[in-house]
Amino acid sequence: MKISKKLLAMILSTAMLGAMFTGCGSANKTASEAKQGTEAKTEQKTNENKALTGGGSKLVVIITPSHDNPFFKTEAEAAEAKAKELGYETLVVSHDDDPTKQSELFDTAISKKAAAIICDNAGSDATVAAVQKARDANIPTFLIDREINEAGIAISQIVANNYQGSKAVAEKFVESMAEKGNYAELTGKESDTNAGVRSKGFHEVIDQYPNMKLVATQCANWSQTEAYEKMETILQSNPDIKGVLCGNDTMAMGSAAAIKAAGLTGVTIVGVDGSDDVRDEIKAGNITATALQQAYLISQMSVEQADNYLKKGTTGLDEKQLIDCVVIDKTNADKLSAFKLK
Repeated sequence: MKISKKLLAMILSTAMLGAMFTGCGSANKTASEAKQGTEAKTEQKTNENKALTGGGSKLVVIITPSHDNPFFKTEAEAAEAKAKELGYETLVVSHDDDPTKQSELFDTAISKKAAAIICDNAGSDATVAAVQKARDANIPTFLIDREINEAGIAISQIVANNYQGSKAVAEKFVESMAEKGNYAELTGKESDTNAGVRSKGFHEVIDQYPNMKLVATQCANWSQTEAYEKMETILQSNPDIKGVLCGNDTMAMGSAAAIKAAGLTGVTIVGVDGSDDVRDEIKAGNITATALQQAYLISQMSVEQADNYLKKGTTGLDEKQLIDCVVIDKTNADKLSAFKLK
């Protein structure tokens, strides 16, 4: 069957018009979807940047590791004192370095409609979800002493400059050992980022001295009892040891006790924290030095920043803040009390 040229032209014209309308509809749909996606992303970003106003109460929840360690006890007491001074109620609790317990304590803070949470956390990775949970409940978290492995969910992360402090006290260690001799190292909890940072700082300095030999490394989990036991074992194989690096002061205390029990003298021991117990041992000549983490100052700063944030919607400061450590030895030990210099 023949189709006239006129009829063929009409068919082609109709087809082309249909295609054009279909194309326009598709294009309009694509543009609309793109616009909606952009608006959704903008809304999400706005929500992320929106200031958290707190749960509605005047309660500040203060969460730290066990108060058996005087460092953490000082953190809690300093934060509590500042919060009360600023007119807040407080709830002071301990997670005992248990991430599950910490998560439950965050749930408690949320259920009590806390205005803010101050936390020395139970793990750099494990704590991320807890802080996000509080954020989703409109409650801001202010971290002290230990960082978490994510930015943008806590309002502040205020920590001692552990790298600077460990390097500074390592200089004292090298000087006291006259740049030579066998030494051991006791490290803290592997889940705590501070343990690795401090060890790295120690070795940044000490590894430059070829006559200083590391003969043993043991993890004592920040514990005085474990440090004593680990040091006893190390001394059995290395009775001629001349120095001990300790990742914190409680381990320095345990090491000093084990060395004294073994009848050894003249062994260089350094720690990190700046506790009154180690201050007294420095004055007695049993420990050489420590790096003071200004726990009292940092804790009070966190509460002041929480108060500013709740009132103004901003701290006016960066999220991550480093506070330098101070080396404590015989020259300034008398000025140290409760993790602050007079």
